[in-house]
Amino acid sequence: MQLRYEIPDTFWSLFRSVNREVYINALLCVNQEYEYSNYFLSREVCLQILSDMNARKKIELMRDESETDFDMLETAASRILNWLVRTGWLKKVEDYVSMTTSIVIPDYAAVFIQAFERLDSEGPEETEIYIQNVYATLYSFRNDPRVSLGMLRTALINTRQLNKALQNMLHNMDQFFDRLLDKKNYGDLLKEHLEGYVEEVVRKKYHILKTSDNFYIYKNDIKQCIRDMREDEEWISQVRERAAASGDDREDVIDLLDLIERGFDDIEHRIANMDREHSKYVRATVTRLNYLLSGETDTHGLVVRLLNRLSGEDRYGGESGNRSSRTEMEEEPLKEAACRMNLSLLEILSEKSLYKRRRSRGDFIKQMAPEEEMEELGREDVLRMNRIQTRYSQEEIRRFIEEHMADDVMDTAEIGEMTDEDFEKLILAYDYAVRKGSIYAVEETGGEDEDGEGENREASRMIRNGRYCYPELRFIRRRP
Repeated sequence: MQLRYEIPDTFWSLFRSVNREVYINALLCVNQEYEYSNYFLSREVCLQILSDMNARKKIELMRDESETDFDMLETAASRILNWLVRTGWLKKVEDYVSMTTSIVIPDYAAVFIQAFERLDSEGPEETEIYIQNVYATLYSFRNDPRVSLGMLRTALINTRQLNKALQNMLHNMDQFFDRLLDKKNYGDLLKEHLEGYVEEVVRKKYHILKTSDNFYIYKNDIKQCIRDMREDEEWISQVRERAAASGDDREDVIDLLDLIERGFDDIEHRIANMDREHSKYVRATVTRLNYLLSGETDTHGLVVRLLNRLSGEDRYGGESGNRSSRTEMEEEPLKEAACRMNLSLLEILSEKSLYKRRRSRGDFIKQMAPEEEMEELGREDVLRMNRIQTRYSQEEIRRFIEEHMADDVMDTAEIGEMTDEDFEKLILAYDYAVRKGSIYAVEETGGEDEDGEGENREASRMIRNGRYCYPELRFIRRRP
């Protein structure tokens, strides 16, 4: 029979009681001693536990709707214990042999008390427990021939629980963004970030996922174990035979292994989403801190404050008042702000205008017009666009000069029939010779003057060689 059918109707009155927090704390204290005392408590011990709780926390117990005047005459500890027993959260067992009364916690109430403990404090990290259970279960299933497919189903359940725990962590990130926007000053926001987000998420949950050895160090071993089991056909046949012999052949071993591996892929995706949400929250926190820090001095912050002040409804008296009076009240702060505006600030007198004009329809049409297709270049065009420096190395240029030298001098007038390659090499040879550190020197030759002395040189004589025309030059080897 399901436990929910055993719950009495008065059980749910705890959640609408005025003393709800007192009763929950009382149940947590009783359950703590209940587990320590081997799940057996006497009535006197329960009263002592509740009395110590009242003395420690100094609680204020109000009158509950189901209490009578006679109940109000008892002590606070006795009132709490009687109410919990009466509503079904605790159960009273009478032992007529020893003439004692014992207090036990019903099974259905233990489920809710466990939930109260998880809500009240941080227990062992779920991600650590689930990943270790999956790791231990898979290796036991792989190496112990006596196990059945039930262990593999247990590993699948733990994998799904781990996915759910990570998804809950991801969903709870929204509350931190809401608390981030609620803070109005720098100190409160910094305290919220350090004591709220860093303590609750980074150090307790996110830090464990990223730095501890409870997921990534087990993940590779688990995937390797699943891969080995899937590839071992003889072992799979033995598992299927044992499952058929025991009548546990509802699911195939390969299907269960695939579901577990797919669950671990989902875990990696969720961790990636958590990384993205974590980065988003850190950026939002830094932006908010910078805004609150410079909001009083930065022009952007002051403009935002001014706009918020002008758009507020509290100065208009809410929704009351006729339309004309509201219009006059709206124009008054605008006129006051216009009188105090300083248009000589360098931040205003800049190239970036406060108002950006909309583009005309003609510009929009030109922008949406299809682009003209460019003709594809041919081989000759591509060769012409390439630099000739990339076609010949420095060694080839030196070899060209040495081939045309006579007595350490190369005269361009003595070069034979000029080809395209020779002309390109001649241009590169001149460029190389005029550089600093070159082993060659270049000089121009010219005709003599009318006296024949040759002191005053004219421009270099031009040489025509085929379809090329170039000046007469002399390349001389430099002495070391």
